[in-house]
Amino acid sequence: MSVTVGNREGAGGNPGLEDQAGEVTSADADWSRFLRTRCKRQLSDLAREFPFRRSLPIDYKDLESFGKAGLRIADKLLENPGKVIEDAQEAIRNHQLVKLKEGQSAKTINIRFINLPRKVAIRQIRSDHINRFVSVDGILRKTTEVRPRIVTAVFRCPAGHFTERDQGYGRFKEPEVCGVEGCTHRKLDLVPKRSRFTDSQKIRIQESPEGLRGGEQPQTLDVDVTDDLTGVVTPGDRVVINGILRSVQRISHGEKSTIFDIHLECNSIEIGEKEFEEVEILEKDEEEILSLSRDPEVYRKIVHSIAPTIFGNEDVKEAIALQLFGGIMKEMPDGSHLRGDIHVLLIGDPGIAKSQLLRYVVKLSPRAIYTSGQSSTSAGLTATAVKDEFGDGRWTLEAGALVLADMGVAAVDEMDKMHKDDRAALHEAMEQQSISVAKAGITATLKSRCALLGAANPKYGRFDDFAPIGEQINMPPSLLSRFDLIFIMTDRPDQKRDAAIADHILKAHSIGELVARHTKDPIPGVNEEYITQQLKPVTPEIDPQIFRKYVAYAKRTCFPMLSAEAKDGLTSYYLRLRGLADSSKPVPVTARQLEALVRLAEASARVRLSPDITKEDASRVIHIVDACLRQVAYDVRSQSYDIDKVATGISKGRRDLIRSVKETIRSRADENGYARTDDVIASLEQKGFSREDIEGVLEILHNGGESMAPGSGSIKLL
Repeated sequence: MSVTVGNREGAGGNPGLEDQAGEVTSADADWSRFLRTRCKRQLSDLAREFPFRRSLPIDYKDLESFGKAGLRIADKLLENPGKVIEDAQEAIRNHQLVKLKEGQSAKTINIRFINLPRKVAIRQIRSDHINRFVSVDGILRKTTEVRPRIVTAVFRCPAGHFTERDQGYGRFKEPEVCGVEGCTHRKLDLVPKRSRFTDSQKIRIQESPEGLRGGEQPQTLDVDVTDDLTGVVTPGDRVVINGILRSVQRISHGEKSTIFDIHLECNSIEIGEKEFEEVEILEKDEEEILSLSRDPEVYRKIVHSIAPTIFGNEDVKEAIALQLFGGIMKEMPDGSHLRGDIHVLLIGDPGIAKSQLLRYVVKLSPRAIYTSGQSSTSAGLTATAVKDEFGDGRWTLEAGALVLADMGVAAVDEMDKMHKDDRAALHEAMEQQSISVAKAGITATLKSRCALLGAANPKYGRFDDFAPIGEQINMPPSLLSRFDLIFIMTDRPDQKRDAAIADHILKAHSIGELVARHTKDPIPGVNEEYITQQLKPVTPEIDPQIFRKYVAYAKRTCFPMLSAEAKDGLTSYYLRLRGLADSSKPVPVTARQLEALVRLAEASARVRLSPDITKEDASRVIHIVDACLRQVAYDVRSQSYDIDKVATGISKGRRDLIRSVKETIRSRADENGYARTDDVIASLEQKGFSREDIEGVLEILHNGGESMAPGSGSIKLL
């Protein structure tokens, strides 16, 4: 109180100074009361661990709930954040709330505010926000290395006098003359040993893809991070950054511009550690989700809620539903992990609505990124090192689409149009679920724990019913084998089905026209009820908003376990398929397919929010996997499954034929190694091989450089 009285006496009745003094005192008292009552534990932790821990986190909601004093501070924080942070540091120093050793200053304690109720979208930042406290969320796009930045510079003149100068952001400030009275020396040298430095880092945050409308380019904001906040985030992290918006005048060609650039002076960073935490689930939403999970029709409802405007494709939609819910990622004691994400590939004729399905999934998933293979490079999909003005000419790491889709779904359209080198980038991301970067002296591993939903066209535009499937897919076998489910979507004429599709499409268009006309010019007799009734065939049974929350809730809370019956069901199916193999027959399935079955069974149980994986879940996923294997890996000639068609690109039958062709050429060759082509073909035809297949293999050997045909009618192995 003595400070206040002194100020009043000295103010000579000046009301401005009196108000100011009163405000200072009340701010000091408010902060003292708040810190003593609400931050007792944090202060004791800080005192114990200082200077290794230098931050005091304060929850904004605690401030708001601390009566009038708290509301006063909370309001002032948004308007004048610099002053509020200074007041808090002053209160800690004046009331000795943190016991500091000699030589340690309370100024080095960082006051960090978290949990601000209102967030500002990056594209909504305006001039009104300059010098105010704002909260923005998004995905971290780039980071620079952590480097020291000078905070208080100490200069020495030739006479040995020391002059201090506080440094802000931007340009380095040097005193023009020695600060000691009477000294006229102008040549001052910086003394780094006596100056105070702090760690500094620049990061760039980008808008989250969920909030973007179609065609919008995500906007970015640069953030200056200092002290103990540096080095805690990596590209691809989803963060909420609270801080003070600053502006710096733009200078072009040495002339000052009237345009100012903005950046955020970071006060605190909240990392989105929890899955789908950005999806807010209210109590009434939770009740709706739980009642939906108990509905015996839940699977049908979920399947009918995925792209209802697309007719049919029930099995594909069911697989996509299971992909959205996903399996469980397991961390093993040896440090390795088994992925829980389900990868699905749709290969189909043009015009079968593959892209439409992908777009819809991106809309439904709580986290998803859509990209087209035709316009994506390996750097754009994974990560790249770039050199630009952002890092002051240094190399910085920039996250790509698969990193940004971490913990969500990456939808990659037109996978067959991607360059071979770019497709190779997907291998590590799909199985190891990480992306390793070793470029320009930066060695880093970024997380890409995402499910991949791919779409591709057959090699020759349409599927040929008489050619093997493996030859029609323009993708390497090593990539195909990483997909848990591969669907072949053919467009074959079928009178009954085509009539149903035509009816569905025309119904959707006609009600769309009715709604458009009614909006412009109300039609008599048409009301909301009538429109709702007409829209029923193309309306999802579960509202997309609730669907997103349902998926997020299931992923957050449901971790089912295999029951004994489910284990037996999966094991017997796997052994039955493996039992189909012998020395003459192909290998039907590998352990990769068994792992896929387990992941799908976990997702199936998650749909019901069930703690157990039952026999019904096992039967459901066996049916889906069996349907996929029949399309992709069924070998008509041997009348059994041949996973080699997918895993290696060459079926067992084709491999046997290649071996037989080579053996026949060797057995019929003369002393120079030449054999008559007609003799070779005739000999193999007697063994039951078709002439067309034999000629195809001879062409493969010739193109692959394994044989040569110097003259017509002769062949030699190299």
